[in-house]
Amino acid sequence: MRIKSLILAVPVLLLASSLWAQAPAGGQAPAAPMSEKEVVTELKKAGADQLMKDLNTRGVAFEMDAEIEKSLRKAKATDQVVNAVKAAGPNERAAAAKAAAMAAGEVVLAKEEEADFKAISTELDPDKAIAMATAYIQKYPNSEVLSYIYGFEANAYQSKGDANKIVEFAEKSLAVKKDNLMSLLLAAYAIPQPQYINQHRNDEPEELNKAEGFCQDALKAVDNLKKQPNETDDAFAKRKAIYVSNVHASLGMIHLDRAQQGLMGIDKDELAKSVEEYKTAVNGTDHPDPTDYYRMGEACRMLGRTDDAIAAFSKASELGGGAVKQYADQQIAALKQAKEQSGGASK
Repeated sequence: MRIKSLILAVPVLLLASSLWAQAPAGGQAPAAPMSEKEVVTELKKAGADQLMKDLNTRGVAFEMDAEIEKSLRKAKATDQVVNAVKAAGPNERAAAAKAAAMAAGEVVLAKEEEADFKAISTELDPDKAIAMATAYIQKYPNSEVLSYIYGFEANAYQSKGDANKIVEFAEKSLAVKKDNLMSLLLAAYAIPQPQYINQHRNDEPEELNKAEGFCQDALKAVDNLKKQPNETDDAFAKRKAIYVSNVHASLGMIHLDRAQQGLMGIDKDELAKSVEEYKTAVNGTDHPDPTDYYRMGEACRMLGRTDDAIAAFSKASELGGGAVKQYADQQIAALKQAKEQSGGASK
């Protein structure tokens, strides 16, 4: 018997603060760049050494041309000074900043695109986020951050409970950037859910294998995460633990689905794997997802481990609300009644 299509909510994986750990970063221009007059005056009064130091920290507000070079030469500028002033210009500094960011695995966007990107990343209304993402892709078809935009769109569909769209846009995202953690987590979560897998029965083994692959790729992506600016070691470790917990929850659901594929009945080995994955998921974070306890309870119930099932459903009821609590309480009542009717025997 297949598990019910219980409407479940995935934990909030994609907080904007977490996304910026892997998403584009906008640079800040050095404060108060020097004017041409300041450069010439400082060269004359303070000398080349002091000017070179200020060029490194402040830059200049102009681009080198023949007239400016002539003024510098008149002030006794050497080739070294002229080249340093040229390198301190806005275009050269922007190119250097972009090169440094790319070397660090970051992406630097133009000012207008960065503003549009941030607007999408902080939009809480899913319909608005979807519309904004569609417009962004039309406006910037060759953007370096399309993978993240598709990921935001997948996340918006997660808020709407549309599993097929979650997978569609997560896979579009991964086609652009295969190690996008946000999209790996979403795809791994959505594929084994009843809302998706019930519509893909003919391809269920292949879909579940694909989801398992996304899980493995997500674990590798977590290993490669970098700390955010000003993030403490403890906060970084907890953030990674949440991601890992979600991966193991997805693996638990994959094994729960596989357990029910067999023509000869329930595959208890797959059920046992499901239970262990859910245990890893709930024990690996300070804030376990009640739906993970619920699914663990389902696996234990199908294994005939009544007491373990009641304990898991009880945790789901304790931590959850709405549909999760309602279904968990129903399961607890049914299991306790069955246990009483069987003479109180526990397994």
